[in-house]
Amino acid sequence: MTNARYTTNNVGIPVASDNESLTAGTQGPILLHDHYLVEKLAHFNRERVPERVVHAKGAGAFGELVVTEDVSAYTKAKLFRPGVKTEMLARFSTVAGEQGSPDTWRDPRGFALKFYTEDGNYDLVGNNTPIFFIKDPIKFPDFIHSQKRLPGSGLRDHTMQWDFWTLRPETAHQVTWLMGDRGLPRTWRHMDGFGSHTYQWINADGERFWVKYHFKTDQGIEFLTQDEADRLAGSDPDYHRADLYKAIERGEFPSWTLHVQIMPVAEAENYRFNPFDLTKVWSQKDYPLIKVGTMTLNRNPRNFFAEIEQAAFAPSNVVPGIGFSPDKMLLGRVFSYADAHRYRIGVNHAQLPVNSAKAARVDSYSKEGNMAFTFNDPQTPVYAPNSFGGPHADPERAGDEGLWNFGTEAVRAGYVQHPEDDDFGQAGTLVRDVMDDAERERLVNNIVGHVLGGTSEALYERIFEYWRNVDEELGKRVEAGVRAGA
Repeated sequence: MTNARYTTNNVGIPVASDNESLTAGTQGPILLHDHYLVEKLAHFNRERVPERVVHAKGAGAFGELVVTEDVSAYTKAKLFRPGVKTEMLARFSTVAGEQGSPDTWRDPRGFALKFYTEDGNYDLVGNNTPIFFIKDPIKFPDFIHSQKRLPGSGLRDHTMQWDFWTLRPETAHQVTWLMGDRGLPRTWRHMDGFGSHTYQWINADGERFWVKYHFKTDQGIEFLTQDEADRLAGSDPDYHRADLYKAIERGEFPSWTLHVQIMPVAEAENYRFNPFDLTKVWSQKDYPLIKVGTMTLNRNPRNFFAEIEQAAFAPSNVVPGIGFSPDKMLLGRVFSYADAHRYRIGVNHAQLPVNSAKAARVDSYSKEGNMAFTFNDPQTPVYAPNSFGGPHADPERAGDEGLWNFGTEAVRAGYVQHPEDDDFGQAGTLVRDVMDDAERERLVNNIVGHVLGGTSEALYERIFEYWRNVDEELGKRVEAGVRAGA
């Protein structure tokens, strides 16, 4: 009997069996020229690509950004014009955990967005916190190593984490966020997202502004208690992934309202905090939120591996009207993310459907390389400049990816210190002025529980001092709790 739909190998040749290998007799050895068996096993051995070094565990969905307000005074970027609707992809993730780790570990959450604009793909690669642990990319590998696993036992280690945090006091603001309620969002739908970095916007007249992105969840902020998170880690490790998928399947499309903070370039130099330091926020009293539009996720991926695992988000992908800034962490990520994708999924990762430009024309001189499957007409020149109709750069169309003044002498130095720059001030403000009594109580309990979860007693005094520097009363309560439980 001939089936209307028949199995083939990877190049379309019909195969004889889905169930039995070709052997020399019923009990003889398997024959090497059973090319379908060889293809099937060899392909299976190569089904996985290397997982992301960070943000390995995650999921995502497709949707759209609809701009409802007019921000053309600040940027000429076409995706931010009033009424423009842009197809996009979002991926949410934990930071330190591996592919099989629970969704509900205490950790920042990745909030990575890809907008398929008519000027090319714009990637905004942020977190669910407006800040980060460090301010210079040279410390990023060290920081991540301290949050991962010991080389000998392969176990995660709280001593390693607290050793790094207390030796690098700029971590205090983010660790305060992490140990608070925002460290355990109830679902991805119930958390805010942030671009985190300071970017540059350029308007049609060439005026420049510094900008920070805020995506405010329309579902409201909700969090898990530590006990709830620990229970779910064992009973439902894919809890966040399942929640997003099922909500969209039910037609409950999650949305976020996009706001920005805008700082005129001239005000940056004298602002009370260095506005490019990723461990600091800008006061919303100084720079109020300006509404831009709404992002809605309304379509689940059709294939998780092809559309989520192979998705590549890179801060280097900016479109005209948007540029970089003196934010050192941003400038480091401009290199490192695209480079990681070239290693993880190949030099031609931008040709994969999920990463390819959907609304823009690609006319590049990049060619060949591993797994290339798009190519120009053979008459198109492969070099520039040329006299035979190949593309030539158009600076007016491209924009400049951000400009600013800087010194001409090479130095290794931290940020220029502004009047209120210190490592503990904003963390203390978060504890005293933003959190209520119940939140402060949970913060203390979370810190104490984490410290008692295997941290070396040799670090206790440094940990207590760290939290006293954030807030004297908080430090006393942390010390009392740890000593009582030790």
